[in-house]
Amino acid sequence: MKNENKSRFIKDSSSYITNINRALKSIKSEIVADFIRMENSGIIITTNKVVAPLDLQTIKQYVKNINSIESDKVEVPRLPQFKSYLKILDIPYLGKNSNMPISANAIKKIIKNNHIFNNIVIASKPRVIKVFSKLDIAII
Repeated sequence: MKNENKSRFIKDSSSYITNINRALKSIKSEIVADFIRMENSGIIITTNKVVAPLDLQTIKQYVKNINSIESDKVEVPRLPQFKSYLKILDIPYLGKNSNMPISANAIKKIIKNNHIFNNIVIASKPRVIKVFSKLDIAII
């Protein structure tokens, strides 16, 4: 989005948030747009959860139909291109009282039940990796 488009869009952002949320609700999405901010790279629309392709398409259609901006200069919406990850070290590779390797489901239960992980959302399946073949330690 060009600077003129960004400025026009930001000027009425509060009404756009309301309308985007109405459009998302009409497709029975659980996504809620929280706020809009301007960056050098474009406009950032922050939502309460990770959006699905249908949600992105709905937001794109709404933005392209706004009369005050040049819709041909609107870029395709996309998710952020960075990842955050949590690396847990020195976990016993074998489960307690067994010779079976610790499973991803066991890790999910541990994370869910431990208060230090209250604000962490697992976006993909945890992976258990044995550090060395001769050691009994894993990295999650």
